[in-house]
Amino acid sequence: MRFLRQSLIGFVLAALSLGLLAYAAQIVGDAVQTRMAKETKVFTPRERIFGVGVVRALSGIEKPILESFGEIKSRRTLELRAATAGRVIMLSEVFEDGGMVESGANLVKIDPADAQAEFERAEADMLDAEAEVRDAERSIALARDEEAAAQEQAVLRQSVYARQVDLAERGVGTSTNIETAELAAAAARQSVLSRRQAVSQAEGRIDQAKTRLVRARIALKQTERELMDTTLQAPFSGTLSETNVVKGRLVSANEKLAVLIDPNALEVSFRVSTAQYARLLNVSGAIISAPIIAKSDVFGIDLSAKGTISRASAAVGEGQTGRLVFARLGQSLGFKPGDFVTVNVQEPPLDDVVRLPASAIDSSNTVLVIDEENRLESVSVELVRRQGDDVLVRAEGLSGRDVVEARSPLLGVGVLVRPLLINDASIRAEPEMLELSAERRASLIAFVEKNQNMPDEAKARTLANLRQTYVPAEMVARLESRM
Repeated sequence: MRFLRQSLIGFVLAALSLGLLAYAAQIVGDAVQTRMAKETKVFTPRERIFGVGVVRALSGIEKPILESFGEIKSRRTLELRAATAGRVIMLSEVFEDGGMVESGANLVKIDPADAQAEFERAEADMLDAEAEVRDAERSIALARDEEAAAQEQAVLRQSVYARQVDLAERGVGTSTNIETAELAAAAARQSVLSRRQAVSQAEGRIDQAKTRLVRARIALKQTERELMDTTLQAPFSGTLSETNVVKGRLVSANEKLAVLIDPNALEVSFRVSTAQYARLLNVSGAIISAPIIAKSDVFGIDLSAKGTISRASAAVGEGQTGRLVFARLGQSLGFKPGDFVTVNVQEPPLDDVVRLPASAIDSSNTVLVIDEENRLESVSVELVRRQGDDVLVRAEGLSGRDVVEARSPLLGVGVLVRPLLINDASIRAEPEMLELSAERRASLIAFVEKNQNMPDEAKARTLANLRQTYVPAEMVARLESRM
């Protein structure tokens, strides 16, 4: 009975399994038929629209700024050297590095004993020469008087000779008297010649005496200059640098003692490319007097000075490129020779140009503009200048149109876009300001007050800003980076 019961159960389970399989096969078949009989729907894709930032192209006059880097120099720099050798017996109190001196101030004095002796000896020689001139003048006066007396005696002797001849013709005189008178006249003429020779010698003597006097005066002036050269004076007002002498030291002739720099006659030298230099020339080929601004960042304060281009270097220089340009600076508080500065040169203005972001132009000098259907089209432009993150371009029909601010691989000609007009590039954001805590403000003020390298004017401006309620965040970051 047990075997029969288990067999019946097995048959029932097998029948149920076969029925379920058949039902499943029927469901799958109905689904396949329904799917095959169903019509396929075709979906039409929708065009993608990209949102792009655009700027309005406005044509006008732009003043390009040429940026370069240069070095501050002094137009009046003089090496102070010892004119004579000797021992230093006096030094000025301001004769030190950084000492301010006035024009004509005595800086160094060398022992003048030897120079003083030479000067006195030259004075004595000149007195001798002057005495010799006076003696020669008296001698020539006497010689001329003797010549005049001999001339008168010769005239008298000639008259006696003529009278004797006349008497002989009348038969009164004798030949002996005539010969005696003729000999006397000849002797008188010989005496005149001797006196003339004496006058000539006296004239030669006075010429020699005057020449000796001139030489004595030259020697006196030379020794006077040597005596004056024992004292070194400042030829102009300025600041001393590279001082290397102490009191009591022996110095040699032409030895360098210091360097005098005029801090009020500063200029900046900077190098530009040949193309940039060509833009600074006028129609005659001379460099224009373009205005410049020299800037230097010092402890969060931008030192700046205005100036004007004055000249350009005559040669390029070995191993150099471009052109070296010099500009004279006006009031330049805080600057010192040797400072490295950024130079901004204002070029001549350009007409009918458009300022765009540098990211709006590609390597082939084309920009993407939006047409009436909000689709992109490419416009070729002429790249005139690059100005930092901007470019100055020129093209026909570009003014007044919307230009894509930044190129992207997703953007191309014919792409439908949604323009997003951004603010004009000329509108600058306000600098970020911070409200400092009392402890932070006190630490910054203490750091600035203890700093000895900061110029007084820059320190005053920095402290004034730090005492305000709101302080520029850039200044705070710069100061804390140096603490």
